[in-house]
Amino acid sequence: MSAHPPSPAHVLHLVRRTLQSLRSRPLSPAEVSEVAGVLDGELAALFWSQPVIDQRHAYASARFVKSRRPGDDRLLQAALLHDIGKRHARLGVGGRILATVLALLRAPAPGRLGVYLDHPARGADDLAAAGADALVVAYARHQDDDRPAAIPEEAWAILKAADDEKHRLNGQSQYDGP
Repeated sequence: MSAHPPSPAHVLHLVRRTLQSLRSRPLSPAEVSEVAGVLDGELAALFWSQPVIDQRHAYASARFVKSRRPGDDRLLQAALLHDIGKRHARLGVGGRILATVLALLRAPAPGRLGVYLDHPARGADDLAAAGADALVVAYARHQDDDRPAAIPEEAWAILKAADDEKHRLNGQSQYDGP
């Protein structure tokens, strides 16, 4: 979690994510194909090692990025891979809620709860080990902090907007079933 105190907008974002996570569906064959067009090798393996709720969130983030910056594979990879560190915690929705509440209260988060809250650093380390582009690694590591110098302002703005507002595309929720 960021060192910054949570804003009401961030808390609302977390509530929306939780509700949408409860309705996450696996990626369709067409969506799987889109991901395969951007990720291969170790990066693809990292993406597919995520739980479905994180795959769905990442895919929706990437679709938002693609609508703003078509053909920018680095930004698409950053969107698809920014939360891969969450998989280390092996938490369901309930555990994620508890970890987030503990973080908001600035209370200790033991065991897997702490692992979940440390997902940006863990994911960035995984991405660096897999040979991801420096921008992809930097976004994973700093997603909850201020923009690092390694990420241009426009790219940062797009990635942050994708993470916060990408849940609806063309008026349709990306978390509802077919």
